[in-house]
Amino acid sequence: MNRYLLLMSVAGLLAGCSGKEKAYDATGTFEATETTVYAEQNGQLLTLNADEGTNVTAGEEIALVDTTAIWLQIKQLRANKNVFASQKPDMQKQIAATRQQLAKAKTEQHRYSELVADGAAPRKMLDDAKSQVDVLQKQLEAQISALSTNTRSLDSQMHAVDAQVDQLYDQLEKCHVKSPISGTVIEKYVERGELVAAGKPLAKIADVENMFLRAYLTSAQLKDIKLGQKVTVMSDYGNERKTYEGVVTWISSRSEFTPKTILTDDERADLVYAVKIAVKNDGLLKIGMYGEVKINL
Repeated sequence: MNRYLLLMSVAGLLAGCSGKEKAYDATGTFEATETTVYAEQNGQLLTLNADEGTNVTAGEEIALVDTTAIWLQIKQLRANKNVFASQKPDMQKQIAATRQQLAKAKTEQHRYSELVADGAAPRKMLDDAKSQVDVLQKQLEAQISALSTNTRSLDSQMHAVDAQVDQLYDQLEKCHVKSPISGTVIEKYVERGELVAAGKPLAKIADVENMFLRAYLTSAQLKDIKLGQKVTVMSDYGNERKTYEGVVTWISSRSEFTPKTILTDDERADLVYAVKIAVKNDGLLKIGMYGEVKINL
């Protein structure tokens, strides 16, 4: 009789368990947007404010590469520009004498013109005066052309120096390594005082305030979920279960496994599709932590 009661109890327990609704529809792990910060210039790392666990904001300077060599190049280029500027001719002063001679020659031409008209001077004197005016006019034009060409050449060299200075300022700005996102430093790859080269990774930063749960759904479950849908996300902390509100932000367009040409019903159930669910972190969620999701129908 006791054996019969025991079997009935077990059967009832199994029946109750089989009728119990599943607590979740899919499982996965939590992840965050991670960004690796790289050096963009060569040199010694003078400062590094990127210890693991440090919180940084977007645009905050986290490292500084030595800028001495770049500043010296800028100083040299500025000196070169000053030399070019000092070589620029003062056009008005250099053509002043020729202008004065031309003005005098025109006055003489006008005077001889009146004398010739009155018959008081030979025609040749007027012709000579006109010839002198023409010569001085051409000399003035040649001077202006030569001085203008020289000025344009020096201006071009000064503009080229300005462009080189701008390039150096761009390199100077890149010596100040800034965080591209707000987040927490999760890995540090170098130490202050090391020599770094452009392209060398310095630290990895993760946005741990806005986490994602990457979970996997079967093809049968896809009909119950869509982008922007709110779902319930759960995580375990020892014996404690905590729930969060999540939003579906991405659904994979292909299965994780390559399907065969012909699939049976059982094989179809093995195909899963990745989804990403955005979750606001309260400080308890960690990267790689196991999580569950319940689809709110």
